[in-house]
Amino acid sequence: MDLSDLLKPDAIVPNLKAVSKKQVIQDLCAKASRLTGISERELFDTILQRERLGSTGVGQGVAIPHGKPRSIKEITGVFARLSKPVDFESLDDQPVDLVFLLLAPEGAGADHLKALARIARVLRDAQIAAKLRATTDADALYALLVDRGSSSQSAA
Repeated sequence: MDLSDLLKPDAIVPNLKAVSKKQVIQDLCAKASRLTGISERELFDTILQRERLGSTGVGQGVAIPHGKPRSIKEITGVFARLSKPVDFESLDDQPVDLVFLLLAPEGAGADHLKALARIARVLRDAQIAAKLRATTDADALYALLVDRGSSSQSAA
């Protein structure tokens, strides 16, 4: 599964200004709402409910908040590079500055897990993460995620 299957060029937030985990999630859900037509409230409630089970801050400055809202029809992602890292209650206690919101249909079991694994592999690649942190251009961020993400698939 390539990240281009989950992420469209208009789903990139290159310089998100948020001061808390909740605000990051809220802002990304607002963006996802505009992209999908699903209510921001439904998306936010779904992601917060998942977050209560345990933080989706996976370490190394990366978080992958995710959930399965009832109304979503296809796996959809939104990526944000934060202007300043925020506390995300991550596994390694490090603040987060790269966030990939993943939304999947309720019946997308295996595909949802494959998408999560793919996102984690790409964002935990130290070279890709460093390049993502070094740019604020949405097109460049998209290209890094999609091009590097798919070219490293055979090695993963």
